Amino acid sequence: MMSQTDRQKLQKKKGRTLQESLMSALTLLALMLVLAACQIGTRQPHLVKAPASKQIYREPQIGLSDYTTLDPALVTDPSAIRAVELIFTGLVQLDDQLQVRPQLASSWTVSSDGLSWTFHLKPNLKFSDGTPLTAQDVAYSLDRALQPSTRSTTAPLYLALLRDADKLLSGTIPTLIGDSILVPDKQSVVLVTRQKAPYFLAMLTNPCSFVVERRLVEKYHSNLSDHLTEGGGAGPFKVARYVHGQEIDFVPNAYYYGAKPQLGRIIFSFYRQASDAYHAYQNGQVDLTSVPLASYASDKKRADFHQVPQLWINYYTMNYLVKPFDNIHIRQAFALAINKVAIAEQVWKGTVQPTNHIVPQGMPGYNPRLTGPDGSQNLTGNPAKARQLLAQGLQEEHLSSLPPIKLTYATGLSTLDQEANALIAMWRQSLGATVTPDPVDYNTLLSRVTAATSNPNGLQMWGLAWVAEYPDPQDWLSAQFGQGVPNNNMNYGQNVSSDAAMQQLVQKKLQEADSTLDTAARLRLYQEAEQQLVNDVAWLPLEQVDAVFLRNPLVVGFKDNAMNLIPPDDWANIYVVESQS
Repeated sequence: MMSQTDRQKLQKKKGRTLQESLMSALTLLALMLVLAACQIGTRQPHLVKAPASKQIYREPQIGLSDYTTLDPALVTDPSAIRAVELIFTGLVQLDDQLQVRPQLASSWTVSSDGLSWTFHLKPNLKFSDGTPLTAQDVAYSLDRALQPSTRSTTAPLYLALLRDADKLLSGTIPTLIGDSILVPDKQSVVLVTRQKAPYFLAMLTNPCSFVVERRLVEKYHSNLSDHLTEGGGAGPFKVARYVHGQEIDFVPNAYYYGAKPQLGRIIFSFYRQASDAYHAYQNGQVDLTSVPLASYASDKKRADFHQVPQLWINYYTMNYLVKPFDNIHIRQAFALAINKVAIAEQVWKGTVQPTNHIVPQGMPGYNPRLTGPDGSQNLTGNPAKARQLLAQGLQEEHLSSLPPIKLTYATGLSTLDQEANALIAMWRQSLGATVTPDPVDYNTLLSRVTAATSNPNGLQMWGLAWVAEYPDPQDWLSAQFGQGVPNNNMNYGQNVSSDAAMQQLVQKKLQEADSTLDTAARLRLYQEAEQQLVNDVAWLPLEQVDAVFLRNPLVVGFKDNAMNLIPPDDWANIYVVESQS
C-alpha cells in the first residue's frame, strides 16, 4: 500500500550509553520542571526568547544522503520540497489552515467565464540578491517549468490547466508567453485556463509554480542547486552554505517582502536512517525526530510528543471488471467484514486513525457526517450485514461460493504483511472467504495497477495509498474516479455491472463540482459524490496516516497541519526560548 510518496521505513532504535541516557533524562526533567514552574507563578523560572546567537533550528532530513535537486520545477522529494519552500515562493501558497492565500500576489480576480485569472503583484518585490522581481519573472518561471527541455515531471500535472500547455509540451508551440500567460504590465500576470477550474489556485501552490531568478538559471542551468547562495528565490530564507552529503544551512533573506523570520539560522542535516536521527534528537543534536513504532507507546507520554493526522489515506480497491468484485453487494460485504479499529491498534499500534473517508480529515471538503456502506459511522465492522450482502451478491451472480481471490500489495514493510494477514483472517472469519496474499515489489505493483485499467484479466484487489498533491477534494475524487482519468484503475463507471449507470451519474456530479465556482455549492457536490463512492466501495479506505514526532519544546510557534508544511510568513512566529529565573 505505497504511494508516489515513499512510505516511512521503520528502523530499530539504537542503544544508548548509560551516560547519554542519563543526560537525556536530566535534560527532559529540567525542561518539564521549567514548564511546570511557569504554570505555578511568576516567581518561578519562566521561558523567554533566547538571544540572537541561540536562534538556531536544526531539522534532520531523514532517509536520504543528499538532495537530487533544489530546482522548484524539478523537485519531487518531500524533504527537498521543504528546503525549496524556504528559498522560493509563488503567486499563491497555502496557509497553516491549508487555505490558498496571496503570496507574491497581493490579490487576484477571475473573469466572468471562469477562464482568465489576473494576479496583481505586491509592490517592490525582490529576489534574495536584491534584484527586482516583476511579472516578467513570474511568466518566465511558469513557462520554463513547462518547457520540454526543463524535463519537469510535476509541471505537466500541476500546470496542465493552462491553455495550450499540451501544445508546448509536445513542441507544437515554442512558448505560452503571449498565449495563456500574459503580462499586461510589470505588476500584473494573466493566466488563461482551458476550462473552468476553481481548484486551479490550489494547483498553483505546487513548487513547480514558484518564481526563479532567470539570471541564475541561464548562468548555471542544471547546476542551479549548487549556486543558491548567490540568490535565485524570494522566500523568507536564502542558502548560506550547502555541503553535499552533510547539511544545508539557511539564513533570513534581507529582501523578503513578508514578515521577517526570527530564527537566525536553520540547519537541515542528512540522516540515512531514521534511527540515527532519533538518536541525534536524544542527544540534543537536532530539534525534531520521527518516532520509531517500537517506542511509540513510551514516547507518546513525553511532553515533546506530537501526533498530527496527515492528508494520507491507506486504502484497498477492487477491479470492477473482475469477478467477484463486479458485484456491488460483494464489494460491500468485504468492506463491512473489516474491523478497522483493531487493525489500527494491533498492527499500527495507534499511529494511524481508522477511517471510512476518501477525503481525509484536516482539509476543505472533509465530511464529518459521512457513513460507511451500511449507513453507519461504525469502524469496527458489521459482520452480520456483511454475510447478508455476500449471500445476496452470490445469488445475483448465480454463484454457490466465491471464486479464488488474490490480495496484491507492496512487499518490504512488515506492517503491510501484518495488515494483509489481518484482513485475510477477518474475511475468512466473517465471510468464509479464502483470500491469498500476493506481495510484490512496489514498482511491479504500480505496473500491474496501471495495467488493470479496462482489463477484465487484470488485478482483482490491491492495496495502495494516496497522499495529497494539493488540499482540494478534486485531487481525491475527480482525479481518482473520473471518467478516463489515469488513476481510475479500478474501472469505476467504466464497466458493465448492474450499477454502472449510477456510477456514471456520480462521475457527472464530479464534473459539475470541478467547474462550480461557488465554494459552498462545490464542496456540497463533492461530499454527495464521496458518500456514493464509499457506498459503492470505489475505495475501501482503511486508515488515515499520522505524522508522529518529537520536537524540542524550546522551539516555539509552530502550527502543525495535515500537510506538514510551514507557510513562508509563519516563520516570523517561530523562535527559540530559554528559561530565566
